[in-house]
Amino acid sequence: MLRRDTLRYITSGSIMLFSGLLNPLTVFAKWNKAAFSAVDFDEAVAAYFPEQKIQSTEQITIGVHPIVENGAVVPVKIKTDMQNVESITIFVDKNPNPLIANFDLSPDCIGFVSTRIKIQQPSNIVAIVKSDKGVFSKSTFIEVHEGGCG
Repeated sequence: MLRRDTLRYITSGSIMLFSGLLNPLTVFAKWNKAAFSAVDFDEAVAAYFPEQKIQSTEQITIGVHPIVENGAVVPVKIKTDMQNVESITIFVDKNPNPLIANFDLSPDCIGFVSTRIKIQQPSNIVAIVKSDKGVFSKSTFIEVHEGGCG
């Protein structure tokens, strides 16, 4: 078999394999449109965590600089020592769309995520951690000198 024939065979097989795995209906099955399109912080939290009591805790650490020069790229690290963390969700209360990101974690993962977010104006960053013990949150306020979302 020639090299070109081998590549053509591998490519056609990979396309068929990946097209089955990335079927749009299954990839976006958990998309919470109401929460991600909400423009009010309380509405976004209520849509993402319906009828769940969210408790404040000190077991969550939000690693972010308290003053950022440019809100377009704000590095954020969320860490918790809780066991059996199911998800970590990040909100920014004064953003046009407060729900920034949600990370579903496998039971074997530690409770840590790191990402970059946009923040339009001085706001609270709220991290909500869902575990088998309940839903917990912590917030921290940061100052933004230059807008990042507008």
